[in-house]
Amino acid sequence: MAKRLTPADMDKFFNPQSIALVGVSRSGWRFGGLSFMRKLIDAGYAGRLYPINAKADDILGVKAWPDVASLPEVPDLVMVTVAAANVPAMIEACARKGARHIHLLTAGFDELGTAAGQEMAARLVSTCERHNVWLIGPNCMGPYRPAARLAAWGAIPGVAGPLGIISQSGGMTQRLTEYAASLGLGVEKAVSVGNGSVLGALDFLEAFGDDPLIKVIGMYLEGIDDGSRLLELARGIGRSKPIVVIKGGQSDAGSRTVASHTGAMAGRAAIWEAVFRQANMIPVQTLDGWLDALMAFAFVDPPRANGVFIIGGGGGTSVLYGDTFVREGLRVPPLGAPTMARLREIVPEAGSIAGNPLDMWQVFTDTACLGHLIDMAEEEAAVDLMVVDRLIARNAFHMPETPDLTAETIDMLDTRSGRKPIVFVVDSEGGDSRLAADGAAIRAAFGRAGYAVFPSIGRAARALSRLYRYYDRREKRV
Repeated sequence: MAKRLTPADMDKFFNPQSIALVGVSRSGWRFGGLSFMRKLIDAGYAGRLYPINAKADDILGVKAWPDVASLPEVPDLVMVTVAAANVPAMIEACARKGARHIHLLTAGFDELGTAAGQEMAARLVSTCERHNVWLIGPNCMGPYRPAARLAAWGAIPGVAGPLGIISQSGGMTQRLTEYAASLGLGVEKAVSVGNGSVLGALDFLEAFGDDPLIKVIGMYLEGIDDGSRLLELARGIGRSKPIVVIKGGQSDAGSRTVASHTGAMAGRAAIWEAVFRQANMIPVQTLDGWLDALMAFAFVDPPRANGVFIIGGGGGTSVLYGDTFVREGLRVPPLGAPTMARLREIVPEAGSIAGNPLDMWQVFTDTACLGHLIDMAEEEAAVDLMVVDRLIARNAFHMPETPDLTAETIDMLDTRSGRKPIVFVVDSEGGDSRLAADGAAIRAAFGRAGYAVFPSIGRAARALSRLYRYYDRREKRV
């Protein structure tokens, strides 16, 4: 049965003013209540924390309480990490206190694939239904929101931003929030739903679709019980918000693992492909592809069409870059005669190539030159979006030491009057650790400034192709 989460429910889960943690050990390291509490403190959570432990006076310097009933207030959110056998009684205790919003980290339910696990899951659901309790889980990492410092997992304290992340895997949600934060791409809300016994992925999809602070939705799915609801929700939400989905369990090996991970039924790949196509969802296959697509949709405005102007350096790389974009279904069009005439005035005859792709080394050392080229592309009818290869000097290059122009470039971009989307590629591959560190720092700077940046031309081309196809299909369906 579909669960309709109200704004008040969402506030309890993602902006709690008080959190009770049930099942907190007194000391040492142990995954669960204590580690969650420690991370919340590290993240700077400013609300009231209530660790529950009958044998402790305080935990991590915070007053401990013997049970939920003794708390001085009804907590907005309860995080439960006790053993599976004790969960129904704990939910009963929370309900008696008046606490209705619970995150259940504990595993040991239907994902076990045993009769006992199924019985435990059924008892869990009936207990929640009887007491009108909204429960995230079991077997999950729960809610996450950097703006509220609700960061018991993932990037700590995280980066606030436009993404809404829904995942049936805690590990995937953690990795994506950390990956995105390292690039300056922030998360508004993320939720790991695990088995989804009471509140599942689709309940949060509906809520995220209504959330004005979420611009792009990313989903990791292993299985869905209600395909028609997924289709209906995605069709409606997809008219205003892109939904980027990575589907686990599409191979035989993956399907077997899904059954023991969240207890979900994976389903046939062909059926999922049809659902994604009908709903105009954006399917990806890898974590890198997931992040790249989310970054593109978060930072790149819809292009008018699919003509790409590639500003790069190096004859051979320019040839490969053009081939890569064309393979991904984008165009690398010839530039008009007026634009070519202007290019020939500034592009050296020797060692450079005027055209599209443009091979011109000056763009790496002269921000004003890059700005002039961007202005020219704004006036070129064949160009719909620009891709700038932000090369990093390698030891093999015959060029002097040059200052890092990233900040200067961002300042130039922030003041430009043009409207055409522009993205960057900062390729630091090759095994050189210094190169890798420099590339990561430059990509993070562009990301924090709100510009999409990719570590390779191939990844940029795939992300931009997904972006263009989504908006093109959406416009045709309206």
